[in-house]
Amino acid sequence: MTNRLTILLRVRIAYVFVLLFSFGILYKIVRIQTVDGGKWKKKAEAIGLQYRNVKATRGNIYSDNESLLATSLPFYKLAIDPSIASDKVFKSGIDSLSRLLSRHFKDLSAQDYKRRINDARIEGRRYLRLNRQKINYLAKKEMNDWPIFREGRMKGGVLYEKVDERFHPFSYLGYRTIGTTDEENRGVVGLEYSFNQYLMGKSGKALYQKFSGGSWKPVFDGTEVKPQNGLDIVSTINVDLQDVAESALVKALYANDADYGCVVVMEVATGEIKAISNLSKNSRGEYWENYNYAVGSQGSREPGSTFKLASMIALFEESRISLLDTVDTGDGEMAFYDQVMKDHKPGGYGKLSVQEVFEKSSNIGTAKLIVDEFGDNPKRYTDLLEKMGLTKPLGFQMVGEGKPYIKTPEDSTWSGVSLPWISHGYELTMTPLHTLTLYNAVANNGKMIQPLIVKQVKTADRVVEEFKSKVINPKICSDITLVKVKEMLEGVVTRGTASNISDSYYQIAGKTGTAKHVVNGRYTSKYYTSFAGYFPAEKPKYSAIVVIDNPKSYRIYGSDVAAPVFKDIADKIYAIDMELNNPFEGKEVMAGIFPVIRAGHQEELKEICNEFGISNHIKGEATWTKASISNNAIAWKPLKYQDTVVPDVRGMTLRDALFILENKHIKVKYSGLGRVTDQSVLPGVRINDDLSIELKLG
Repeated sequence: MTNRLTILLRVRIAYVFVLLFSFGILYKIVRIQTVDGGKWKKKAEAIGLQYRNVKATRGNIYSDNESLLATSLPFYKLAIDPSIASDKVFKSGIDSLSRLLSRHFKDLSAQDYKRRINDARIEGRRYLRLNRQKINYLAKKEMNDWPIFREGRMKGGVLYEKVDERFHPFSYLGYRTIGTTDEENRGVVGLEYSFNQYLMGKSGKALYQKFSGGSWKPVFDGTEVKPQNGLDIVSTINVDLQDVAESALVKALYANDADYGCVVVMEVATGEIKAISNLSKNSRGEYWENYNYAVGSQGSREPGSTFKLASMIALFEESRISLLDTVDTGDGEMAFYDQVMKDHKPGGYGKLSVQEVFEKSSNIGTAKLIVDEFGDNPKRYTDLLEKMGLTKPLGFQMVGEGKPYIKTPEDSTWSGVSLPWISHGYELTMTPLHTLTLYNAVANNGKMIQPLIVKQVKTADRVVEEFKSKVINPKICSDITLVKVKEMLEGVVTRGTASNISDSYYQIAGKTGTAKHVVNGRYTSKYYTSFAGYFPAEKPKYSAIVVIDNPKSYRIYGSDVAAPVFKDIADKIYAIDMELNNPFEGKEVMAGIFPVIRAGHQEELKEICNEFGISNHIKGEATWTKASISNNAIAWKPLKYQDTVVPDVRGMTLRDALFILENKHIKVKYSGLGRVTDQSVLPGVRINDDLSIELKLG
């Protein structure tokens, strides 16, 4: 009996203890919800407070004339704290606000927006993202007048979270060179990456509060640190020349079904890059900018015959050989140790002058000349290449420059065939930009300068840092050598491998290049084609290089594939660059003691001068001439008109101008009286079937 009572007592005690514990839990729940709820809610919110970075506005990228190439435009994420507005403001404005939101975003009905905002207000939520679409500044300005929103952040609860997005005003023009940014406002490629330290700026800090769903709302408590916006950079890129280069390149790539191509246009005197385009084929067969082949290591290839310029410079510097000296190239095939070298022409060229070796691009002739001069000591040859500035990187401003590689006798892979093969552009690798730098040095009277693509860092109108081209080599060779190689470069175009582009109103100088691909140590039937040169040859202003890799049409050589692209670009630049098209010389100098004689039919002008007793003379014979003053006499300058380009008729009478233009099947319109003072299509532009020209007389 006693044991039974003891057990019952214990059960009753345990029951009472459990009952009291349950009442205690219930009491605590009620107290937390009614009495201590606000305190714990504040603590929970405090745990979600965090100082976060506020991104700076990224700096702009400008062209050479400060046209915008890349800029950051402000966009906004639209959110609201639905608990802030008073009942009066909320009830009077929620219907109109919901309709306006539905009308603007066109994704939810007005009822859906009203329900979302109402529910969030009832639940006491402090942050509600209204839409995932970003709005621009104009939309933000319009929304500031909407009901509830017009009360502002403190009384209406509206939140505009600024987000910068990178914008390219010229779309994909120079896209890879200008570059792109990631979500963290960092440059990924191109100028955006290379100059990121200037463009990015310095982030600020602000206090944010985290809400359910992972959203962060700024807490404006006065502790914010404002971001420092990025600096602007001014590039050397010219928008017009960039457009010309890209258009010509993409047209040629499609025509030749090539793997990729690149173009660089440089200003001779300054080294400023005025255009740079790199296009490669994607999986859809379209061409777009994916890699900087002109500068990067993937574009560093065996250049082929464009390297013969370096070999000829070395030859002339170390010997007394002249352009008229001869070399026997044989029947087009010649053995160097265990390797056979071939020339392009079947049956060979036979005996050629040194100038013809270069102009016809004879591999055998070049190799024989170099081996004869340097065969006993090849290091003399490679030392000269190093002295020119061809063996070290250029130190270009953009990250990722490919390093040149030219084999030397100290290299373990050097063999008896290395010297003859290097002489015409094999067993070495160079980027197109490095090859162009050599040609630019020749055009620049021997001064090799570092290419430049960014010339200033600035903020507003204040220049923070300025960049100038550095001199790599003040004189790559003697003046005598320069005269020889310039004559050969011009000869390539007038009568050599690039004679197909010689019909310009101006003179081009340059060299074609064709190199076979190497696959698994063997040369294949795939070709790397190029043309490097400068124009106008007599007073160079621009140098340029065109590379087109693996053309798959019937055209496979640099003369047929790359050279016409160079010509197309040069023609358009010559037409739009007013410095290359000076007004006719006789316009002002003829005033005074001479009658108005400017340009026209040579025999008629000569007869007029003789009638007035004015001394006049001309070198050679010409049908059409232009007048200039020389020691109180008139010197006639022959005007040579080529069939395929627009002639210069400024200074002529209307009769003479019409005769010349209409004989070329050009449609002519004119206005005014007197002689031709201006023509709407500049001299040197290629004539097409529908060309028309307007002449102004005065």
